Amino acid sequence: MQVKYKGVGQLRDDMNDQAANPRPIRIAIVAGELSGDLLGGQLIAALRRRWPNATFEGVAGPNMEQQGCRPLHSIDRLSVMGLVEVLRHLPELLRIRADLVQRWLANPPDIFIGVDAPDFNLGLANRLRRQGIPTVHFVSPSVWAWRRYRVRKIARAVDLMLVLLPFEAEFYRQHGVRSRFVGHPFADVIAPRQDLAEARTKLALPRDKPVIGLLPGSRVSEVTRLTQPFLDSARWCAQRDPKIVFAVPCATPRVHQIVARECEAYPELNLHLYEGQARDVMAAADVILVASGTATLEALLVTTPMIVAYRLHPLTFALASRLLRVPYLSLPNLLANDAIVAEFTQHHVNAAVIGPRLMALLEDADARARLSDRLRELGRPLRCGSAQVAAAAIDDYVTTRPDFSQPG
Repeated sequence: MQVKYKGVGQLRDDMNDQAANPRPIRIAIVAGELSGDLLGGQLIAALRRRWPNATFEGVAGPNMEQQGCRPLHSIDRLSVMGLVEVLRHLPELLRIRADLVQRWLANPPDIFIGVDAPDFNLGLANRLRRQGIPTVHFVSPSVWAWRRYRVRKIARAVDLMLVLLPFEAEFYRQHGVRSRFVGHPFADVIAPRQDLAEARTKLALPRDKPVIGLLPGSRVSEVTRLTQPFLDSARWCAQRDPKIVFAVPCATPRVHQIVARECEAYPELNLHLYEGQARDVMAAADVILVASGTATLEALLVTTPMIVAYRLHPLTFALASRLLRVPYLSLPNLLANDAIVAEFTQHHVNAAVIGPRLMALLEDADARARLSDRLRELGRPLRCGSAQVAAAAIDDYVTTRPDFSQPG
């Protein structure tokens, strides 16, 4: 089926003079989980400021619906994690994608925007783009880190990739994929810490004692693997300085239950457990020990000195290490292209290795200050109004595309 598509001149007229054209701009948009729904809601709001009469439809959660997106399917149907869970829900996921393809080929939108969820959205974008519908993807999968062959699929599916990290734009340029760095949404809402004493008061932590934050992750699997070595490292430090206080944020009630049970074996430690409040702990701590992942970016934005650790199942690590194509795991090091924070994986995640590094950083105020300054410098380019920049990039792309009927 070949979609008849109008040229860019007519679409520009529609956008710049919608009052003269009663048909509003139609935007198809799909988010696959709640984090994508938050980004999608911000993007819709930013696009509405440029195109007031635009209409939005697709797969949406509460934030996108609040901004006026008409849900064709519930985001809950796409929010599936884990191989077994995906396989169980695969028939339904394929039915949803087939329904969207049928709808949008029969009545083409002016543009399709996939928000994260690459396994679902890139396949959908590929089908739509082959029929001349312009496609944008917001939030790049980590193809620069592993499974780089996926960039070929992205090149076939996506007209414009909106990336959150500066080095991602360079990666796509090297692979001939049009992209735009738009900044990171977290950077727009996470400010560098200002007042250590105030942050500690908020958490009922002492102002006059050293504080180490322990952040073993948010997923049950990683928390199960990391909590004990993190607490062992805390014990190593406390044996050298009994005044140290340890703050442990727990992402969910289930994580809190796991961590609290592990803490029973460490009665000598001055431990403070919290439900949530990870960023508050980052703001209050002198230094943190943190699981590799999104939390390292949050700590970078807060400017908290950190040591990063991660453990995987041995077979998973063996496979991942063969596929990994970057020298670092943590986002601060990836952004700096340098080992500015210490990283430890697998059998190196133990008290004998981490304890001395943690203690050395805690005792060296100058080193902590230098690291905080470096983190602040790395975070500055990310703070640029991500949703607004993304909307501007989409606007620029739409109004400079030479011919919508040519999908390549």
